[in-house]
Amino acid sequence: MNKRFDRSKLNLGVYCLAPYARTEKHIREIAESGLDFVIGVNYDKPTLDLFEKYGIGGFVNGIVPGWWGGDGDNAGKFASTHPIEVYEQKASEFVDHPAIWAIDVGDEPSALDFPHYGKVMATVDRLFDNQFAYLNLYPNYASVAQNTADQTVSQLGTATYEEHIAKYCECVESDYICYDFYLYSIDVTRACENLRIVADACLKSGRSMWIVLQVNHNRPEVWISADNMRFQAYTAMAFGAENITWACYTAGWWHNQILDDKGEKTEQYDKMKTVNHEIKTIAKEYMKYRRTATHFVGFAGTPWLEKVKQEPEESFSTGVFRNVRAENGEAVVVGQMVSRANDGSYALFVAAADDPYCENIKTYRLLFDCDRTVTALGGNGEVAVEDLGEGKKAVTLRSNEGVLIVAK
Repeated sequence: MNKRFDRSKLNLGVYCLAPYARTEKHIREIAESGLDFVIGVNYDKPTLDLFEKYGIGGFVNGIVPGWWGGDGDNAGKFASTHPIEVYEQKASEFVDHPAIWAIDVGDEPSALDFPHYGKVMATVDRLFDNQFAYLNLYPNYASVAQNTADQTVSQLGTATYEEHIAKYCECVESDYICYDFYLYSIDVTRACENLRIVADACLKSGRSMWIVLQVNHNRPEVWISADNMRFQAYTAMAFGAENITWACYTAGWWHNQILDDKGEKTEQYDKMKTVNHEIKTIAKEYMKYRRTATHFVGFAGTPWLEKVKQEPEESFSTGVFRNVRAENGEAVVVGQMVSRANDGSYALFVAAADDPYCENIKTYRLLFDCDRTVTALGGNGEVAVEDLGEGKKAVTLRSNEGVLIVAK
């Protein structure tokens, strides 16, 4: 499926680039921030030319008809209003551009519309030679204003979120699942459960997990911190995320975007840039491995697994890594990973998850036993691995940090 979109790397993107932020300076700053693509631009040739110049990809809307699930009132109407013939016609009229990496086909549809989406996405993938169909799904808190059980079902089109994701996998043959979750406007426990459901569905169906995370906020007085961004990104990577998108770059929804309404940088730009470059420092080595399981270690007694259908562990062992735990029982989310090249190496991706709301940032050690040669990599480069003797090892973590530990 990769076509122009290089799926061998972990890609970083943003939602929304308003017309007031499409000068060459703006596009250059997007590239300098470590971003790879932008979602939510139309077919604007001068902007696409600048994207091409600076190596940015566009996930472009308006090329084919859009669709949004909204409050659920239009659930099940997609096929009647958007027949396949419309997509075939739009493909025949399409004038390609090297910066168009994906065709945006909609956002947050009901499961009642998944059967038709399966046909639409297959049609787009077939008729657009250099692009793929991009679709984002609801999070597990999908609801309308009143937030009653019936209304939630009317959005999802299923009785549970697990059924929603299973129905997508049944009807749509894309090789990824993408969804959005805005943790600091919702809560940690539902974010963890959403990660579990989607990551396990990806593992079962052989798909890549993509996620849209929060850099802005629904409350104008709240500014997401760099550590808030780290917590979101690194817990997602502990569940195997291969594509991370920040919302929003310019005005799209909510407040405190990366750029203000005049196209000037807010404090969010440097925060995002810092975290993006940390992720990119780890990403090349991280993508040599794929997730096989994720462990919630040290979460007992915290409120963060109240809605998660997975038990916390005091420690865990994989065979290669043994007795993995934080030295003082701190909460860590640990992704268990295996080499994609089948070269016999294994990895852990550790998200230091003890302080998601930044109330008591601290450093501590992850302890484990391993008889192999072990290296570790964090956002600032190589991390020291302490040899404690008799196969016992330790790596120092900082709250909200992510570290990849490799055993060869």
